[in-house]
Amino acid sequence: MSAAPRLSALVVIHDEESRLTACLEKLGFVDELVVVLDRCTDRSGEIARGFGAKLVEGGWEREGGRRNAGIAACTGDWVLEVDADEHVSPALAAEIREVIAASRFDWHEIPVDNFIGDRLVRRGWGASYGKAAYPGLFRRTAKTWGDDRVHPSLTWRGTKGPMLKNRLLHYVDRNISDMIRRLDAYSTARARDLRERGETWGSTASNLRRMVSRFFKCYIRRGGWREGGHGFIIATCAALYPMLSHLKAKLEKD
Repeated sequence: MSAAPRLSALVVIHDEESRLTACLEKLGFVDELVVVLDRCTDRSGEIARGFGAKLVEGGWEREGGRRNAGIAACTGDWVLEVDADEHVSPALAAEIREVIAASRFDWHEIPVDNFIGDRLVRRGWGASYGKAAYPGLFRRTAKTWGDDRVHPSLTWRGTKGPMLKNRLLHYVDRNISDMIRRLDAYSTARARDLRERGETWGSTASNLRRMVSRFFKCYIRRGGWREGGHGFIIATCAALYPMLSHLKAKLEKD
């Protein structure tokens, strides 16, 4: 009888002492815990050590680089990638163990429940401003992140399996102000990527059209209207993201 596959959990963070404990205490079912400390100046490292984590410390300007460094540090057959604001429920933990024990595939998506404060918001996410699911469970050699600062591309080796059934809990924003700050940070990082490539993400006119299509996609097609004011704000931020990125790339120098 073959041994059960080993599972590594990977958590990549920058100064997350206020949220890290709640994340790591849900990962006791894994065989190895790897925490990447990206320019951390708070107690994140101390907290991670208390959970027996393997630490990878450094400074990375780009998201893809620090995530690839974390994957390289994992030794498990499979990797579960989560962020500090995400919690794995007992039901999801049990399902993950069942999947990796029997899967013929190389990676699986995990559905996500997103919270704004204590409000569960299931509808309307997407268009680069939220995730209804993500490819977070994969064989260690299957996934490579691209080099962008925000929303880097993914390169896959192997075949995709069915989506898991149980949901990851994602405490994405504390409040509406957090949502707006995230929009500003995402669009600034995206603009820097665009400027380095000599691009501005199309014209102002094309981004006006993109604003309309993104709002419609999130608010109407993905049911954001059912979430009341939260759905409207999500759709608005998703619509503004490409326009703000375009204007920052075009009008700003740094």
